[in-house]
Amino acid sequence: MQRRQLLAASLASPLLTSPAASMTRSSRGEPFNLPYAPHFGMFKHHAGGDPVAQLEFARAEGFTAWEDNGMGRKSPEQQKQLGAAMQRLGLQMGVFVCNWNTAWNESFTSGKKKMVQSFVDELKGAVETAKRCGATWMTAVLGNQATNQRQGFQDANAIEMLRRGAEVLEPHGLVMVLEPLNFRNHPGMFLERSDHAYMLCKAVNSPSVKVLFDIYHQAISEGNLIPNIERCWDEIGYFQTGDNPGRKEPGTGEVNYKNIFKRIHDRKFEGVLGMEHENSREGKEGERAVIDAYRAADDFLGGR
Repeated sequence: MQRRQLLAASLASPLLTSPAASMTRSSRGEPFNLPYAPHFGMFKHHAGGDPVAQLEFARAEGFTAWEDNGMGRKSPEQQKQLGAAMQRLGLQMGVFVCNWNTAWNESFTSGKKKMVQSFVDELKGAVETAKRCGATWMTAVLGNQATNQRQGFQDANAIEMLRRGAEVLEPHGLVMVLEPLNFRNHPGMFLERSDHAYMLCKAVNSPSVKVLFDIYHQAISEGNLIPNIERCWDEIGYFQTGDNPGRKEPGTGEVNYKNIFKRIHDRKFEGVLGMEHENSREGKEGERAVIDAYRAADDFLGGR
């Protein structure tokens, strides 16, 4: 076939012009192959402001997990209410932030006893939050670099602090996942790359301390996403998503989420993938675009 004929044939065929069109789109409401976890406010235009209604809408759309960074800041009564609703709906609770007080400043790197005690106290409270809402994982943010200390001393201080935290969580079977944050949005943070988080987890050597691999952050900080996921795999406890640039739903940036989700799926990942990003468009149209973006990427996986 001549080149001109081939081009004309391709333009006439929707299967060739759009690879996504050749795949059978999962029906609305069919469970996703992976446990993607939306958050409160992501579907507010469809579900309204009531948090339980938002959970119900997500479940009806096929989501099987939920994430709420601010769960620890809600009242015990609301934590119980939301936990009961998630259990009723079959939604697995993802992460909440466990250490708002020690997430910033030179908290993990300074070696100050008051910081260690504050972290331990926060984790004791996080245990109760996890029990009320049915959570297993919680995000730990490791604060800023100590500019007056060499890297090795900072690492040693952080490792010791994490060991103290692990002592709190291990008896309850709970896991704090360490989140590296990118240098562009969060300059000066102690933990920026996946290899650093991996080293800390190996040093602490506890089932209660794992890596949170946030694909958006690591696309900025290090790239090389699939190879780094593979290298860190045995210490990854949780993923978060968001395309780059923009931190919106998959398909709005440069990250190949189809291939990344396929690798995670093929590896039989047992954790949650938190949708820690905003919608690229406003209103119901934007919310539907988010759902469709995950459907498009998830359809690429086939069945479980």
